[in-house]
Amino acid sequence: MGLTKSEIFTEEQNKIALIAKVIGHPARVAILEHLIKLEECVCGDLVNDIGLAQSTISQHLKELKKIGLIKGTTEGTSVCYCIDEENWQKINDLLVTFLSKKSKGSCC
Repeated sequence: MGLTKSEIFTEEQNKIALIAKVIGHPARVAILEHLIKLEECVCGDLVNDIGLAQSTISQHLKELKKIGLIKGTTEGTSVCYCIDEENWQKINDLLVTFLSKKSKGSCC
């Protein structure tokens, strides 16, 4: 069996691409902005605040949690979400390092 396309790229390239893919949806950006603004765990308020169906919000939360931007804790029958500060910093560092690679010279 042949290589999958992701195997020909570095681990860093694959991580950056995955992060870009996940935050490439405006609903996910809105969810992150909402969680950042509140600076606390949010349980269920996202449907009213973001304006999407519960199932849609849940799917977006799942994707954000999968890459570690947010974390969730169960309280009764609901899950409360907040920014995962440690992973947020790691992802920030990865993206800053990547975006800082541009040479200082002029190109086109």
